[in-house]
Amino acid sequence: MKAILYDWGGLNVWLFHLLNAVHAPWLDRLMQLGTRLGDHANFPLYLALTALFAVLATRHRTLSKDAGRQTWLTVLAVFSLAYLLDGQFLNWLKPALDFPRPLLALPPGTVIVVGPAEYHHSLPSGHSSFAMLLCASLWPLFDRRGQLVGALFVGWVGLSRISLGAHFPADVLAGFISSLLIVLAVRYGINWIAGTDRRPTT
Repeated sequence: MKAILYDWGGLNVWLFHLLNAVHAPWLDRLMQLGTRLGDHANFPLYLALTALFAVLATRHRTLSKDAGRQTWLTVLAVFSLAYLLDGQFLNWLKPALDFPRPLLALPPGTVIVVGPAEYHHSLPSGHSSFAMLLCASLWPLFDRRGQLVGALFVGWVGLSRISLGAHFPADVLAGFISSLLIVLAVRYGINWIAGTDRRPTT
């Protein structure tokens, strides 16, 4: 099962080497920035900024027709609750699986590591998970330009984890999927509780 779901018949390692082999000083700095922005420790900052924008947007009526106070409140609730659930899930899953990181899983000298060396708890990628959680939580507020920027941000953070030698592509993809499912479940639950997903009966 692991050979299919994780190793992808060798494609996972092949993609890792393909992406991890490309380096330049400017590129390494760019990838390190992506990793820093995708760190879950930034949650208080992102939450505070979202709350600030919510106050300013609702006060000055800069929202579109579909994005009112309820939308902002839902986004803040989804972001907060999904972050808590995602953190608990990762704290349980990563040590339970204890997949080796590329530096431990691959032969010595074949992995380029930029930054601190890490050896354990590879699946899933926490940075990739948090980047997806942030983007998916804020998605209802985005117009098309915002959606493009959000998607690029998520891809940037995920790519940075491979480029810096910290994770395999499968780890990144698992982080994306797990946090996206958590955000969708939390949003559905909040909308159900608030009754915003129920049409009035005639």
